[in-house]
Amino acid sequence: MAKDIIVALVTGGNRGIGYELVKQLALNGFKVILTSRDPEKGHEAAQKLKESNLEVSFVKMDVGNQESIRQAAIIVNERYGRLDVLINNAGVYLDGNDKLLNMAPSILEGTMATNFFGPYHVIRSFMPLMEKQGYGRMINVSSEYGAMSEMSYQGVGAYKLSKLALNGLTRLVAAEIKGDIKINAVDPGWVSSDMGGPSAPRTPRQAAESILWLATIGPEGPNGEFFRDGKRIDW
Repeated sequence: MAKDIIVALVTGGNRGIGYELVKQLALNGFKVILTSRDPEKGHEAAQKLKESNLEVSFVKMDVGNQESIRQAAIIVNERYGRLDVLINNAGVYLDGNDKLLNMAPSILEGTMATNFFGPYHVIRSFMPLMEKQGYGRMINVSSEYGAMSEMSYQGVGAYKLSKLALNGLTRLVAAEIKGDIKINAVDPGWVSSDMGGPSAPRTPRQAAESILWLATIGPEGPNGEFFRDGKRIDW
């Protein structure tokens, strides 16, 4: 791990994969900012980790609210003056069993607001902190459902489209950024969490491990790619 990587931020960090990501980053010596739209749950999660002597702080951020994101970026800048690692983990799964054209448009709109526009606005707001030091590692938690091949099959249309768009955003941002700043997307697999349900085969810890290696890649590391378990996969 590079010595100058010190500050990391995780969206949706109060539970599931996000909580495990915060914990593992802190165990590896990062100062970690846990963000959540629910202040009570966010404070509680951060406090639990602090009790294990981990350097974790809480900042309220609702990725569905641009002003909330902007305020969080101001706080992080004032508190740390830098950001080395950004993990866009917050996401929703609102699909029922309806086909895309039969579901209420609000389902698609709400899914895109959190899963696509959320990361988009977070990246835009926090990028200046990385550009200031010419260094950064961004990771978008995506899904195998975001692969173009998945669009050939009906079902979970809102979620699929949101992750397809997130993968596209990853690649576009990778093409635009300069300096030693990298962005990649990861499919963590089917994870036992509030979203994945109890029958999912993977633990949040396994998912976190499949994501975290991208937080410490060197200047020759990948950029604009899509990974599962450390292996590049097709979009």
